[in-house]
Amino acid sequence: MSMSDPIADFLTRIRNAQHAHKIEVNVPSSKLKIAIAKVLKDEGYVTDYSVSERGSKPVLNVMLKYYQGKPVISLLKRVSRPGLRRFHTKSDLPSVIGGLGVAIVSTPKGVMSDHNARKIGQGGEVLCFVA
Repeated sequence: MSMSDPIADFLTRIRNAQHAHKIEVNVPSSKLKIAIAKVLKDEGYVTDYSVSERGSKPVLNVMLKYYQGKPVISLLKRVSRPGLRRFHTKSDLPSVIGGLGVAIVSTPKGVMSDHNARKIGQGGEVLCFVA
């Protein structure tokens, strides 16, 4: 049986692993999940990520980041979902917690943070909020 929202599953696995104080979380890999992990690393929310083969299927390993025993990610929320897609123009992109957080946006130029999307003048589908 296929999963209806693999991105929501990816974000939930990260939330659950941080709640259990795990060092890393392993999820089935996809190009979109790798792009989201890259944005999380670039913005400083995770330590690192890598893709490995487990059997015949690729697995994405995300190393979680903690500061003074607490997870760096306090908010990880799926915005656009299969039943209700959320698209925003470049001037309409949301800011998370007054600019302290990051909205991850899927644009025609690739998956990036809302700051980078504004900088290059691109709108797109807002995948999730991270703070």
